[in-house]
Parts: sequence; C-alpha cells; structure tokens
Amino acid sequence: MSGLQHDSASPVEIQLHAVSQLLEIGYDDGASFSLPAEYLRVYSPSAEVRGHGVGNEVLQVGKKNVAITALEPVGHYALKIVFSDGHDSGLYSWAYLYELGVKHDQYWQDYLNRLAAAGASRE
Repeated sequence: MSGLQHDSASPVEIQLHAVSQLLEIGYDDGASFSLPAEYLRVYSPSAEVRGHGVGNEVLQVGKKNVAITALEPVGHYALKIVFSDGHDSGLYSWAYLYELGVKHDQYWQDYLNRLAAAGASRE
C-alpha cells in the first residue's frame, strides 16, 4: 500500500460485532480493519463533529460506552452509522473508513491528547 491510495478500494465484507462493538471491514485490496464504535463516533464525518472548517472541530466527550445500533448502506459509496446516543448524520465513505483504519493508532492518540488537553473524559 503506497500512501493512502485507497479511493478505489471497495469493501467486500462488513460485519458488526454486537458484543465488542467493533465494525469489521474487509476491502478488495486485501486490507482489513476492526474499528471500535467509540472511535467511529468521535471521528464522525458530520458537520456536528467536524465543524464548518479547519479549527472548528467539536471535541466529542463521554463516548466510551456508545454503541452502533444500525448500519445503513448509502448507494455504493458510503455507510450511514446510527449510534446509541442518537447521532446519525455522518456518512462514512468507503475511502474515509479505509483512512480511519490505516491511521487508527495516530488518530486515536490524537483524540486522547485532545481530551487530556481539554481536561475532558471518555467516560
């Protein structure tokens, strides 16, 4: 895999593990990721989370126990994820889910650092 050239990768398997709350996605290029519900929720691509421009992101707190209650395909390009806290406005493109998988460790640490800096909690 060179860089993040995954715009053409398509999922061949999507499975939600209800107990562990992991969304498992396998792509046609052989990549496979297990993405926790909390991680998906705090990195929602919605305007509510991302804000309306760089620097306007809204830090998500208290999402440690959030669950995925529904998955809805959107055309052939994205997944709408419905969370137990009522959030359902983010459309996760196949490319964005791939990016979240590839950069999981980096993004998760960044989130934990931002929580700490804000004196906020996952609880």
